[in-house]
Amino acid sequence: MLPIGITRDGAFTLASANPDDYALIPGQLPEVEDNGTRIIWPDSAHSNELWLSGDGPDRSLGNVDVVFPILHGPYGEDGTIQGMLELYGLPYVGSGVLASSLGMDKHFTKTVLQAAGIEVAPWRTIKRYDWHKRPQAIRAMAEQMSLPVFVKPARAGSSVGVGKVSNWNEFAQAMDEAFLEDDHVLIEAGIVGREVECAVLQGMPGEPTRASVAGEIVVSGRDFYDFEAKYLGAEGIDLVCPAQLSTDELAELQRLSIRAFEAIGGAGLARVDFFLTETGFVLNEINTMPGFTPISMFPRCWQETGLSYSDLIDELIQVALAHHAED
Repeated sequence: MLPIGITRDGAFTLASANPDDYALIPGQLPEVEDNGTRIIWPDSAHSNELWLSGDGPDRSLGNVDVVFPILHGPYGEDGTIQGMLELYGLPYVGSGVLASSLGMDKHFTKTVLQAAGIEVAPWRTIKRYDWHKRPQAIRAMAEQMSLPVFVKPARAGSSVGVGKVSNWNEFAQAMDEAFLEDDHVLIEAGIVGREVECAVLQGMPGEPTRASVAGEIVVSGRDFYDFEAKYLGAEGIDLVCPAQLSTDELAELQRLSIRAFEAIGGAGLARVDFFLTETGFVLNEINTMPGFTPISMFPRCWQETGLSYSDLIDELIQVALAHHAED
């Protein structure tokens, strides 16, 4: 394994392979330190060889079999890094440029999945320019929706910039905060229901996509499953896996998860998030590179389905190599 980190300034560096160096500490997020080394990517699409500079004479790091881009947010799961790897001709785990871009942009995710016959929460998409020019008209439009509503940056993951509006006096601040993260935001109807998730794995060439048992996010004492709860150990959240669903409910969740994955042209893996309401499942979002710590919901769902953490990683690598060989 060759651990490559990306610094805050965007430099690719040879990073530590010790998981403890990236532990999530309450109130503090880990950061890749700039140790002065630099990764030199292949000089053509006919080479898989990486080189290292910055710690003496340039030296070869050997040929790369496959890249596992465990990255979140802009430039990580939005198709950007995937496009770079495509240009270098390097095999990689996960979805390609189009599916990654679709999965990252909540507006286009909803548009595509709605066209595929999958129910999504009602929404309106607002551009920053329009918000600055006619905020009162946009608020009036939003007030046609029932409270609460959620205001979300279209392309910011991990609930960054997401606000829950329970009183219309909170609306302008929520919009301003969301626009700090993106130039277009979604005003989305709040959905009442259980928050359930399903993990999806692409099969080998010629084999079907399959889905795991369900996990459930139980929120108590918090407005919603926000950034602090996801990454900084905030209280008020329980992750339950497997979720208690009937046989028919689980079968429908798995069917819809696979349908959503295939509708965006997904590859490798995804976690698909739903609300289970009184009238059925409503898709919230699809994550093309979900959290991948041993306690994250994606690997937990597969562990409860019978696939261990190490076997899951091995399968993802083998699937990526097999599909790359077909291209």
